[in-house]
Amino acid sequence: MAERFRPAARTEADGIEEVLRAIVGRDHVRLATEADAVAGVVPLVVAEPADERETASILRCANQAGLAVIPTGGGTKLDWGNPPKQADVLVSMRRQNQVLEHAWADLTVTVQAGCTVAELQRILSEHGQRLAIDALWPERATVGGILATNDSGALRLGFGGLRDLILGVTLALADGTVASSGGKVVKNVAGYDLPKLATGSLGTLGVITRAVFRLHPLPRHTRTLTAELENAAAMQRVVLSLLRAQLALSAVQIRQGTRIDILLEGTGDGIAAQHAALMQIAAFSEGSPDVWSARQRVCAEDSGTPVKFSALPSRVAEAFESLARSGAGAAVVQATGIGYARCQGDLQGLRNVMEKNGGSLVILGRSSLDAWGSAGDALPLMRAIKQQFDPKGTLNPQRYVGGI
Repeated sequence: MAERFRPAARTEADGIEEVLRAIVGRDHVRLATEADAVAGVVPLVVAEPADERETASILRCANQAGLAVIPTGGGTKLDWGNPPKQADVLVSMRRQNQVLEHAWADLTVTVQAGCTVAELQRILSEHGQRLAIDALWPERATVGGILATNDSGALRLGFGGLRDLILGVTLALADGTVASSGGKVVKNVAGYDLPKLATGSLGTLGVITRAVFRLHPLPRHTRTLTAELENAAAMQRVVLSLLRAQLALSAVQIRQGTRIDILLEGTGDGIAAQHAALMQIAAFSEGSPDVWSARQRVCAEDSGTPVKFSALPSRVAEAFESLARSGAGAAVVQATGIGYARCQGDLQGLRNVMEKNGGSLVILGRSSLDAWGSAGDALPLMRAIKQQFDPKGTLNPQRYVGGI
């Protein structure tokens, strides 16, 4: 059962509601319910600001009053990360859901954080373009949410991750400041790299209100190929051969330890030429496009605890073996070494093995363990950045790595 942190929650909520209603209007503030729980913790109230100014005003008031703020979009990943130390105001970005500018000739788009990924892709497709990601639950997941959790998907192999695709970002900071960095030009690299810093920060540095992305054309043709290898060692050899090959592969994933899927995109002749080259590596045959929903199916299963792990590309076979020994069920790994699985065994033991082999294990569901594992040498720097952006710990307190 989800629970509130303090027994006086109802009284506190009454006071918070009145302050928030003065900022966003009476119709856009409500008491939180268990459906709004963040990693099992129910906030006091939910507020839906209409723009950056209202978002910043909420943060300023909360920061001054010592209240904790949790940003949310579609709510698809609210269980990711540790439970918050304190949860007072859930700030929903759903009203800020517009595509502000699609500069299709420049292959860039400026979009508000509350726009769903599916809606953004629909608008971009009208000009034959896309944001080259395959995020989880795109019909509900929002731009701000995928940035905060760094959810790029298998297309990362061909197009890079969100840190490569984002050009600019606007954040509402804890003290009520609205900060912007980057721009709408693909080659803009001047100034503090706030876009990359915000990506994957789980909303602990600021509330993302808008972002600017570089775009790619929609492919003329697509083709999915699948190869079934005889064992994990053969799979590992093929994966390394694919990564070394001079081929323009959009995505590669490994399922069930021995099954490799490849996504080819481009012209018909180009795809045919790549298929011929791939046949020199392994016996690839026609596959179903449905295989690219494997990651979402793994995350959506009910059995076990969902985890995200990383492994060196040269140790993908070892990662599958470790998962099998720990009693993991379905698992899928991208060729970049990022994978998802459902685990029922010893999560700490599995994490120890993954980290020993140069990887990591992040727990995406409810668990008695820390969600993140070791942060290594980066933790002091991460804490210093958190202190600079949010010295009072107003945003998502203790939900991130090292209790940030």
